[in-house]
Amino acid sequence: MKILITGANGYIGRRLIPALLEQGHELYCCVRDKARFDQGVPHERLKVITVDFLDEINLPALPPELDAAFYLIHSMSHAIGGFAEVEERAARNFLRLIGPTRCQQIICLSGIVNSKQLSDHLASRLGVEQILRNGRIPVTVLRAGIVVGSGSASFEIIRDLVEKLPVMVAPRWLQTRCQPIAIRNVIEFLVGVLLRKSTYDQDFDIAGPEVLTYRQMLSQFAAARNLKRLIITVPIMSPRLSSYWLYFITSTSYTLAANLVDSMKVDIVARNNRLAKELGITPISYRRAVELALARIEQDNVISGWKDSFASSGAKSALMTSLNVPQHGCFRDAQHRDVTGRADIVWQRIWNIGGDTGWYYADWLWVLRGWIDKLFGGVGLNRGRTQAKDIAAGDALDFWRVLLADKQGRRLLLFAEMRLPGEAWLEFQISPTKDGEQLSQTATFRPRGVLGRLYWYAVLPFHGFIFNGMIRKLAKR
Repeated sequence: MKILITGANGYIGRRLIPALLEQGHELYCCVRDKARFDQGVPHERLKVITVDFLDEINLPALPPELDAAFYLIHSMSHAIGGFAEVEERAARNFLRLIGPTRCQQIICLSGIVNSKQLSDHLASRLGVEQILRNGRIPVTVLRAGIVVGSGSASFEIIRDLVEKLPVMVAPRWLQTRCQPIAIRNVIEFLVGVLLRKSTYDQDFDIAGPEVLTYRQMLSQFAAARNLKRLIITVPIMSPRLSSYWLYFITSTSYTLAANLVDSMKVDIVARNNRLAKELGITPISYRRAVELALARIEQDNVISGWKDSFASSGAKSALMTSLNVPQHGCFRDAQHRDVTGRADIVWQRIWNIGGDTGWYYADWLWVLRGWIDKLFGGVGLNRGRTQAKDIAAGDALDFWRVLLADKQGRRLLLFAEMRLPGEAWLEFQISPTKDGEQLSQTATFRPRGVLGRLYWYAVLPFHGFIFNGMIRKLAKR
């Protein structure tokens, strides 16, 4: 079958693609940024289409012989509330794009909407469903609550809370009920309803076997990690304070934290249906889903992570096309070291930089800079890296974004996503010289106005200390 996948670079999309390829389907993957689409090795049954569903002017033409399409577009991280208009625009543009084809089914992944009072996020998801149903193509809607898997937003937030806080003083919404589902089950449901006519023009709640409170989820996660945690709930935390609590403790952005808090006040419990039995799917318990996710992380085999989405930081994906660091009007700190005879070892250190490995020198200053960034509303240093031993263009790396990760050419280029009065790049490259091989480490800052120039001179003494120490550690024998 010929299948279209929107949101192919997203958390769900990147997990769905291998499952569909394994079944022999031909895939057309819609992404906003082709440079970030990395599926390991090229596949003859996979084609990439560059399209921004928020821009109706530049919608490309699709192959007319499409059989089905997956709608996986999600805008929860774009703004605090008020994202209904964004989601509706994307859905209408999708219908315009898919309309001229012979597509027989649209499969939409949505949210559980059984509560009488819905959050802004869930209300917008319901609005998207209604727009898609206004088209001529039959729609199958799968409604899920919290998705549990390595790299998922909910999993990473709970992981941060449990691993960082021996004692949690938490808001009362920890008593809210939800019905989490393992990412493996989500993929099984998405694949299972493909061109299944009994599911056309139907909506189904998909969920795990247990209804849990958020407090119980935290406790079960702690048990899976063999950690003892004391959780105290208080009735006085306002939504704003709750959002700040999540923002400073976890790796989430403030925008996503605020939207999550808004949704966490609503019970997300699934309706009973026979879809799992009809498709032969065995729902995985929450504890088991956590254990499977932790095993993936332990094996350094995380396929996708929500932090790698540009929406998680508010960055523009267009910067992925700018691989040439600007030269004019910039300040620069350039360091060089001879690495003849040990270039492979040095490059491996660079490849592993950030996350749990750290930055090789004065890590406490990097942590301090991360906290300062959080105080000014930035992403901070909590994001880490998706995989410990591999890295790809588009990945989040602490408060940097990977623009280029060329293992063969030995070049790593990072762009700063921290709050700055300007733009910053950090580049590592190992190059041949007439006498051997040399490591170059270059920090570039393009200031924005007088404030940007004052910032550079204010941090210059620290840069000399940090960058000189870092390259010395990287290049050491």
